Amino acid sequence: MLNPSSITATAALLLSLISTVSSHYSSSTFSSSPPAPQSTVWHSARATYYAASDPRDAVGGACGYGDLVKAGYGMATVGLSEALFQRGQICGACFELRCVDDLRWCIPGTSIIVTATNFCAPNYGFTAEGGGRCNPPNKHFVLPIEAFEKIAIWKAGNMPVQYRRIKCRKEGGVRFTIDGSGIFVSVLISNVGGAGDIVAVKIKGSRTGWLPMGRNWGQNWHINSDLRSQPLSFEVTNSDGLTLTSYNVAPKNWNFGQTFEGKQFEA
Repeated sequence: MLNPSSITATAALLLSLISTVSSHYSSSTFSSSPPAPQSTVWHSARATYYAASDPRDAVGGACGYGDLVKAGYGMATVGLSEALFQRGQICGACFELRCVDDLRWCIPGTSIIVTATNFCAPNYGFTAEGGGRCNPPNKHFVLPIEAFEKIAIWKAGNMPVQYRRIKCRKEGGVRFTIDGSGIFVSVLISNVGGAGDIVAVKIKGSRTGWLPMGRNWGQNWHINSDLRSQPLSFEVTNSDGLTLTSYNVAPKNWNFGQTFEGKQFEA
């Protein structure tokens, strides 16, 4: 049986932890359900690689992050097959991959952590078993050769792998890149820690309430509203159900094409 002093100490520790978390997030941070824990279950898939023949190959992608090196993702990125891509909602999520089942090509005891930044489109000219590697229901990862060679020899080609979803650890805060023209405002959200992927976004000017934004594509969100000459705040919700509010991220004199940094989710 615990003595009273032990119970008191435990309660004090819990209150301290709750206070720390609450100070990082806004009061509307937590949903009714607790955040999903990092996955400990490994799932089967396959992986191939591409070798960039031109520096421009590192720019673009179906998630809209643009230049992956400048955006902070580097070569630790991955394109996902349709069975995994979730029409772009998964953009920004992090996965751990390891090579399995082939002692000739696997590098033992290694794994890599990559961020979802692109889409591997199906090729319905082939069957899922006969060349359509990214066709449903295949779970397939397409990696830069720099990442692939950390877990397998490049000659391996189409390798069996195991993967699991993990929390993202990012340096600095969530980034908001504002684009558009006039009353059309498009915001690219990148460098997201924690769950990594965003499921809902709201924006607020100094002369407006909170306005919901719609997903344009990948992690580009848009709204038609005159938000010029107002400081901008953002409220972003991730797939774990956590909401992070960053007030006055962009100053009153913001311009299209600029990037601003807000708070960050805890990993």
